[in-house]
Amino acid sequence: MNARTEPAEAEPDAITRPPLLREFLLVAGLFLVYKLGRQLATGHTADAFRNAHRVWDLERAVHLPHETAVQSALLHGDALVHLANTYYATVHFPATLAFLVWLYLSRPDHYVWARRVLAVVTSAALVLPFVFPLAPPRMLTGTGLVDTARIYGPSVYGPPAGDHLSNQFAAMPSLHFGWALMVAIGLIAATRSRWRWLWLLHPAITLLVIVGTANHYWLDAIAATAMLGVALAVVHPPKQTSSTTGRGARRLAPKEPVLVGAGR
Repeated sequence: MNARTEPAEAEPDAITRPPLLREFLLVAGLFLVYKLGRQLATGHTADAFRNAHRVWDLERAVHLPHETAVQSALLHGDALVHLANTYYATVHFPATLAFLVWLYLSRPDHYVWARRVLAVVTSAALVLPFVFPLAPPRMLTGTGLVDTARIYGPSVYGPPAGDHLSNQFAAMPSLHFGWALMVAIGLIAATRSRWRWLWLLHPAITLLVIVGTANHYWLDAIAATAMLGVALAVVHPPKQTSSTTGRGARRLAPKEPVLVGAGR
């Protein structure tokens, strides 16, 4: 018997990390589309205010919590409302970018999935302001709400007529909340720590911030959640092809040598 040992055929990794330059351009393009795409839906001020009153009345008709209750809690102290404004102004983009960078470096299979989901949600969200422009609650009179960012700072918006960097009449859906929810879902899916569910604090805090600062209605967050749900149903998560150690490192199953020619 002339048997010899040879390694079994190597199994491919779950996924190869995408080229860095290509991913940088794709993610940069996603953020650019987010910023520039919203500006294309400007010029519908009258419709935006009519829709705002409809949304406000609908929320009251279905007995959603009143946005003024959240804002009143923030207004108990200048430090708290200033912190909420700062969270709204500074956390949205950096947190999402840090999420994508970490996935790219540590979980490339989950990175591709998360990037695709965010692209689908963002693309769909840019269409809605064309058919349903919406003024944020901070612009409505007679609601008891105030523009906390303008009064207490910091503010990311200027006067609507002269704001050429964003469309302030594109409140629905809230991508602040949609992206925050995807960050939490993505980190929960990509990690195995028993503490990973605490990532849900990010969208929870984001929800309270966007409502309490009167930048969004409850329905804006509900619409974003629905869009994210559709995107998650369309873009399937990666299959678990490798195990994860307690420290989060990926480890493929060891390859077993096989006997070639045995039994001949």
